[in-house]
Amino acid sequence: MYAEEDLLPVSALQHLIFCERQCALIHIEQVWTENLFTAKGQILHEKVDKGGEQSRGGVRIRYGLQLRSLELGLFGKADTVEFYRDPENDPNHWQPYPVEYKLGKPKSDDCDKVQLCAQALCLEEMICTEIPEGALFYGKIRRRQEICFDRDLRKKTKNAAIRLHEMIDKGVTPMPECGPKCRSCSLTKQCMPDNMGKRSVKDYLDKMVWEQ
Repeated sequence: MYAEEDLLPVSALQHLIFCERQCALIHIEQVWTENLFTAKGQILHEKVDKGGEQSRGGVRIRYGLQLRSLELGLFGKADTVEFYRDPENDPNHWQPYPVEYKLGKPKSDDCDKVQLCAQALCLEEMICTEIPEGALFYGKIRRRQEICFDRDLRKKTKNAAIRLHEMIDKGVTPMPECGPKCRSCSLTKQCMPDNMGKRSVKDYLDKMVWEQ
């Protein structure tokens, strides 16, 4: 169990899976830069960031719900949590269904899925219930992707939380690695200065050593 002062942001798990160096730049070195993608993302999140709740028939919707898990050492905020009534099994039970909003389209890795699963694990700990699934809403395709919180995804999420704490505790930023993900990253210039993306990491380091 983690102490309150040791909790880390749920969103950092998404950064970690996407790119460990990006995660370290943001959460160790406190580097952040806006670009077109982050600006559009903020617009997409305007409604959910205001918080509040509403009801639609048999569904209660909470926006900007605060989250916490002392077991995983995480805290954060869920974009949206939909609560569905289950009149057949328990009319007093409202089943949580977390929904995370993303700007683009489904990714090839599990970074978004891990972030959503972490939100579910936080909710499970907070309200002592089981949450089997949730959804990722992608702005580019304008539809949801249903996510099952199966054993493998839960294990990957818990392991990611452990890795995140280990990296933050060590305070070491991984070396840069050029790849397709760099095109959409707002930290490319801070991560790879002097147009490093056009050269190998070895060439960049050799240049730095020569200039010292």
